[in-house]
Amino acid sequence: MVILTAEPLDVNALISSVRGPDCGAVVCFLGCVRRDKEGSSEVTALEYEAQPRMAQEAMERIAGQSGSGTVRLSIAHRTGRLEAGEISAVIVAASPHRAEAFEACRSALEQLKESVPIWKKMHFSSGESRWAEGKPLA
Repeated sequence: MVILTAEPLDVNALISSVRGPDCGAVVCFLGCVRRDKEGSSEVTALEYEAQPRMAQEAMERIAGQSGSGTVRLSIAHRTGRLEAGEISAVIVAASPHRAEAFEACRSALEQLKESVPIWKKMHFSSGESRWAEGKPLA
C-alpha cells in the first residue's frame, strides 16, 4: 500500500495491509510535525507539497525494492498544512523476523527523504515562513 494524500493517515489500515500469520515482526515509523525552536521563533506547522505522479511512482519503487522477499512494506505521506503533533508520514514493514523489518523500515525512510519529490515549508510563531533546505534530487 502506497498513499500520498492531504487526508489524515490511517495508521491501523497501513499496519493491517502488511500484517499476516507469516510475520513475527511489524515495525512502524511515524513521522510527526514537531514544534522546534529556530532562533527566537518556534516552528508551529509544516506545509508539504509534492509532485503527485512522480512522488507516487517514487514511493511505489521504494516499497517494491524494500518490500521484496519476505518483507512487506507500506508507505504513506501527507500533503498540505500540518500543525505540530500531526502525523506526516507512516512506514510499516512486516517480516518473519525483526531484523529484516527494522532494516526495511529504516531503508525506506532514508530513500523517502532522499528521493521522493516532496517539499516542506516551515511556518514560525513569528508569522514568517520559509522552505526547508534539502538535498537536491539526482
